Amino acid sequence: QVQLVESGGGLVQAGGSLRLSCAASGSIFSVNFLGWYRQAPGKQRELVAAIISGGITNYADFVKGRFTISRDNAKNTLYLQMNSLKPEDTAVYYCKIVRGFSGYWGQGTQVTVSS
Repeated sequence: QVQLVESGGGLVQAGGSLRLSCAASGSIFSVNFLGWYRQAPGKQRELVAAIISGGITNYADFVKGRFTISRDNAKNTLYLQMNSLKPEDTAVYYCKIVRGFSGYWGQGTQVTVSS
């Protein structure tokens, strides 16, 4: 069992930056997948960015060039650096890891971008 705790959300003006953190209770060194998702009110949860096996990163088109996903294996922590934030980035952001055949979610952190 892995527990994930997100932090770093908050209220920011458009054009601002935030860095989200996702601290895992165990090692993230050998997981298959690490990702950030978001869910806005009335919308489905969507993938924002991910790190897959081999260290390959993938980004949704709507965040390319603005968001950066990274990991610190020594700290068992996943990060999402978000720059040039837009009001449409407002959502609850969740981290997820997949180890073997099991997926684990964090509780989410609210990001609100004001115009």
